[in-house]
Amino acid sequence: MNTLEAFNTNVRKALQKKLAIKNINAVPKIDKVIVAIGIGSLATRKSIKDFDEFEKVITKITGQKSRVYKSKKAISNFKLREWLPVMLQTTLRKQRAYDFLDRFMKLVMPRLRDFSGFTDKNFDGQWNFNVWLPNYNIFPELSLDETATTMGLQITIVTTTKDNSHAKALLEGLGFIFK
Repeated sequence: MNTLEAFNTNVRKALQKKLAIKNINAVPKIDKVIVAIGIGSLATRKSIKDFDEFEKVITKITGQKSRVYKSKKAISNFKLREWLPVMLQTTLRKQRAYDFLDRFMKLVMPRLRDFSGFTDKNFDGQWNFNVWLPNYNIFPELSLDETATTMGLQITIVTTTKDNSHAKALLEGLGFIFK
């Protein structure tokens, strides 16, 4: 049974009872997972023009090709010019999102040093959950020999709920640990 099927059969019904929701379709679920690497500092400070290494990293981590986002306007304080690459991002939906979150909680987070759980501060004002990893080498798909430079990784989990407590209950049902 894959992760999405397990969510639909087990977790969703338990959430319906826990949150006292009458309609099963009103139970919160994961809308999408966004994985991003900020590359703006590399383009400005280190003059790196080729981001193939980072594209390969995101492809290995997510199983999906990333998109390069470029700056819309120049900001002189950051030495940022217009149309300079600033971010690599990929969006995971449906089955891939649930599989990624399953791997993230079962394989990646136990490898993180001094991890004792997430806090409520990880929620933004729109009931999304944000996690920043200082180093993407903790993913088991990557080996230390493949990557010359290491960067941080931003993971945003977008939920369909309109309440932080419902979003927290959803993530706890998926195996996330909170302090």
